[in-house]
Amino acid sequence: MNKSQFLITAPHSGSGKTLVTLALLRHLKGRGLKVQPFKCGPDYLDTKLHEVAAGCSCYNLDLFMADADGVRKRYAHQAFQADVSVVEGVMGMFDGYDRHLGSSAEVAKTLNIPVVLVVNAKAMAHSVAPLLKGFATYDSDVQVAGVIFNFVGSTSHYQMLKMAAEEVGVEPLGWIAKNDELRLESRHLGLQTEDSEMVDEVCNKAASSIFTNVNIDRLLEVTASSKPTFVEQPAPSSTKIRIAVARDAAFNFIYPANIEALEQQGTITYFSPISDSHLPEADFVYLPGGYPEFHAEQLSANHAMLESIRNYCSSGGAMLAECGGMIYLGSHLTLKDGTSYPMVGFFDFGTTFRDAKCTLGYRKAMLGSVEVRGHEFHYSRSEGELPASVAEVLSATCNPCSTGIYLKNRTLASYFHFFWGDGGHSMVEIINRISMIESLGKR
Repeated sequence: MNKSQFLITAPHSGSGKTLVTLALLRHLKGRGLKVQPFKCGPDYLDTKLHEVAAGCSCYNLDLFMADADGVRKRYAHQAFQADVSVVEGVMGMFDGYDRHLGSSAEVAKTLNIPVVLVVNAKAMAHSVAPLLKGFATYDSDVQVAGVIFNFVGSTSHYQMLKMAAEEVGVEPLGWIAKNDELRLESRHLGLQTEDSEMVDEVCNKAASSIFTNVNIDRLLEVTASSKPTFVEQPAPSSTKIRIAVARDAAFNFIYPANIEALEQQGTITYFSPISDSHLPEADFVYLPGGYPEFHAEQLSANHAMLESIRNYCSSGGAMLAECGGMIYLGSHLTLKDGTSYPMVGFFDFGTTFRDAKCTLGYRKAMLGSVEVRGHEFHYSRSEGELPASVAEVLSATCNPCSTGIYLKNRTLASYFHFFWGDGGHSMVEIINRISMIESLGKR
């Protein structure tokens, strides 16, 4: 059985592929189709927008954080159950962490699905022909099914673009006019995601625009291919543990694949460091990243939760704290305006957002004998005396990074957003193993 499945990509960032993706997800859902979204790369913000548009979880497909087999299995497991699968690319079509490696084109080849190009056609006419020819022929293993033109000035402008595309053998699928209402406001870590009503409204408006000028039926027809083979998930562990995961407005940068991996290990209870008074009973606690800086006053004022977290860590409970989670465990959080709030105080160092620059990129490190991979993206920096890192952190191209991974008792903390789903090692096992190694080394 064939089904429509495709990857939306572009020659460069800023072409509008996220809005096109959201519009298609919402439009196809409105047709009564079960549509499954995916996102190339490590982004944990666009995935949340996809979830609003499609009404279901969006999964990352990342060829640095997971291997090709893990990406194929993840895609097959989710896509098998859907009527249409839509993958949003990252950056430009051939932009990867090392030349083309890990790029949208590499993901499309790995999954054997076609791509649909979104081209920013502002101030372009027939010059789009050599652009399209280059992208369509640069790698013969990548199938370009068609092109959608964005920021088109008029119907006559589209006719010129259409003729150029047909001349080089790339099928034009339609066009989108510039519309200032079809915007999602940016902020320091990406698109606004907390206002679901605003995102929902943009999705509806974008879907109407796409429906008007893009031939959706033809898009589904030219992107139809063999349905993926069903892949079973691993059997749950026979030894179940109690897992507590922070999830609220301050802590929400969570890869769905990581949660599914945790579910294989035990039973998850979610809690809110903002509003709950204490930790649930747990054998392992996960504090993911998020926006603690936007909720610093509330977090600092919740003394009962601060004490509960501090007591858990101090008594040797196993915990993973990533980025915002690590910030929360520190002594203080200082905002851009200089206002400072006390935090948990388990670690002696604090965090400041004053005079901090953007730090981002893929990361990898050896924790004991296990290589862990993930991503770093933040506009803050640690201040105070930092403990020694338990591992050297490297970039995707093996250059040393200043990022540390800190272990105290059985609490592991870092700016590193770890990815352990889709074939990765159990973080519970890694923390137990590295804690034992560190304990032996201090004897």
